[in-house]
Amino acid sequence: MLKAPLPLGSTIGILGDGQLGRMLSQAASRLGFKVVTFGPDVGSPAAQVSLASKVAAYTDEAVLERLAESCDVITFEFENVPAASLDFLTGKGAVVAPSSKALRITQDRVLEKTFAREAGIDTVDFFEINSLADLEAAMQASPTPEALLKTRREGYDGKGQIWVRSPDEVDTAYASLGGRPSILEAKASFTREISVVAARGWNGEIRIFPIGQNHHVGGILSTTLAPAQVSEVVTAKAFEIARKVLEGLDYVGVLAVELFVLPGDELVLNEIAPRVHNSGHWTQDGCTCDQFEQHIRAVVGWPLGDTSARCTVEMTNLLGPDILNWPQLAAEPQSRLYVYGKDEPRVGRKMGHINRIK
Repeated sequence: MLKAPLPLGSTIGILGDGQLGRMLSQAASRLGFKVVTFGPDVGSPAAQVSLASKVAAYTDEAVLERLAESCDVITFEFENVPAASLDFLTGKGAVVAPSSKALRITQDRVLEKTFAREAGIDTVDFFEINSLADLEAAMQASPTPEALLKTRREGYDGKGQIWVRSPDEVDTAYASLGGRPSILEAKASFTREISVVAARGWNGEIRIFPIGQNHHVGGILSTTLAPAQVSEVVTAKAFEIARKVLEGLDYVGVLAVELFVLPGDELVLNEIAPRVHNSGHWTQDGCTCDQFEQHIRAVVGWPLGDTSARCTVEMTNLLGPDILNWPQLAAEPQSRLYVYGKDEPRVGRKMGHINRIK
């Protein structure tokens, strides 16, 4: 627990060294904080813009202990950081936000959906899968003939998941995920996908950004348009779900709640991302206080910033070779280009994004 707001010049540790860590570090530096990043890669996107970086495995206790000694608060930008590493840091006296409890629940899809149900949040029907027999029984019990098989942990951007469209595909689907512990989710007949990015401070203060409407291609987010044109009913329901998640997890920091909108303006939870989120990048140009500054404000105990929208923004991810069009993208009027500093534009790799003001 942070006992008082951190003063200027304090040091923030960030577990994770990708583009989200990069943008968190830039926001923290602008507010007068020093940043130390921790991750496995030399010359990472986050390390390029930070005061210092520690290159090691997330389980390296010697380096974790040095991080605990040198930082006033420690956060993370990557949900696949081991929760045990956060427990270790806390045991060494570090202040950590969000907590290992929040991370442990949200990085396991079965625990996440169980938590949501217990918090009064609707989800699709789901089944825990630990064997081929479990999957066969779940397909029989699923209310939809098609269902999505996902690994319980570590999948993102369409990785670690496969559609099972008939009982004949069960064996192949199970084998394709390597027989790992999984979850089978009934298919949701949704009309659109939305997300809510929200923050909670140490004192329980909550601020919620306007809803974003998301479009995915191949399991990877392609665009987010925000504020989304959704009904007041959908907005109210989505905001209430975000509050339930934040309070139920005793969360400190920014998170994203991904939702399916069903016919009749009903909502079901898809996933919770315990970090700043790709669908919140629009806030960098659409809001006075963006999601990255908001996360820093939350974890250091500062007042949370204004989340109202100043304009409508369409955020587009730049994947792989898309970044090679930077001269044309940089010349677009009413647009801002963000480049992540990655050296190899592999197909499907997030290299940057562009915010187009509408």
